[in-house]
Amino acid sequence: MRITCPYCGARDLAEFTYGGDATQPRPDESDLDAERWAQYVFSRKNPRGWHQEYWQHVHGCRAWLKVTRNTATHEIANVDVPHGQ
Repeated sequence: MRITCPYCGARDLAEFTYGGDATQPRPDESDLDAERWAQYVFSRKNPRGWHQEYWQHVHGCRAWLKVTRNTATHEIANVDVPHGQ
């Protein structure tokens, strides 16, 4: 699989690290509810088909990317830089 980094161009999957589900909202930093944080950190869906995921280009520019990927075929439809970067 190859991911096209907006800064570095198309690169092999080995340069990236999976960062999690991009559709699951992160709890607020001030939220001290351990159960809510445990759900966010440890509960994962295993969708089949199109899904949005975070990936980090760890062996490149180190940017975080939001990737729309088909989990069945590994086809990538879109790569964006998340807001705030």
